[in-house]
Amino acid sequence: MSTKKRILFIAQEMSPYLELSEYAAMVNKMAIKSNEAGLEVRVIMPRFGIINERRHRLHEVVRLSGINIVIDGDDYPLIIKVASLPNARLQVYFLDNEDYFKRKTVFADENDEFFEDNAARAVFFCKGALETVKKFGWPPDIIHCSGWMTSLIPMYLKTAYKKEPVFANSKVIYSLTPNTFKEKLGPTFIKKATISNQIKEKDLELFKDGTNTALNRGAAKYADAVVLAGDKLEKKVVDEVKAEKGKIILPYKKENEDLGDYLQLYNQLLGK
Repeated sequence: MSTKKRILFIAQEMSPYLELSEYAAMVNKMAIKSNEAGLEVRVIMPRFGIINERRHRLHEVVRLSGINIVIDGDDYPLIIKVASLPNARLQVYFLDNEDYFKRKTVFADENDEFFEDNAARAVFFCKGALETVKKFGWPPDIIHCSGWMTSLIPMYLKTAYKKEPVFANSKVIYSLTPNTFKEKLGPTFIKKATISNQIKEKDLELFKDGTNTALNRGAAKYADAVVLAGDKLEKKVVDEVKAEKGKIILPYKKENEDLGDYLQLYNQLLGK
């Protein structure tokens, strides 16, 4: 049995599969750097329709597929695909669903209209990612989330999944990145996000506006550590994070090519 410490990256984008911002390359580098440093690494991301399955050699993991994700009383089948990250011996798992991820654009349609079901897509992805880890039976020591689509995960880990043995020792990091949308996730967002009766209204208080800012505030609140991943972050959110007692914060550095401070953060959370 491996004694390596395990780190799971849950991201909405990652090079070379999907590059919506410069942070996609950072996720790629962090995964490879962690792997080279002796950590056991896995990555989970959405299988958006614009990701080319043939080029990136994705294939379905039949033994993991077949989970149904319930959102607001409706069942959605979760299909799990996998690829090997080029130039690295680590696996990237893609969460797919016919209703939510087959379309050929990511968060808005061809007319740049924000998808009405982005709230449900985010909830499906966050819940699906955690259910996938349960199915792995692979307890992560660190879960590093990035992108607004992962923002519910820190809260879910502290509420709905708090008693799951696979997450008993998991520390969660959230990378705070610049806002990427101005819309709101809509009036049904909080109802859909309440995936368990262990989640109370107060747990979703910071998320309730459904804005990019609200999602970042909520994720940062529940994370054990926050990475300030950009120089154009909202000041009020950053100030809020800095004011929170005991919160571990990794400041933004423009020149951070070797990612040494990320590894230091991981080691700090691992108690090394």
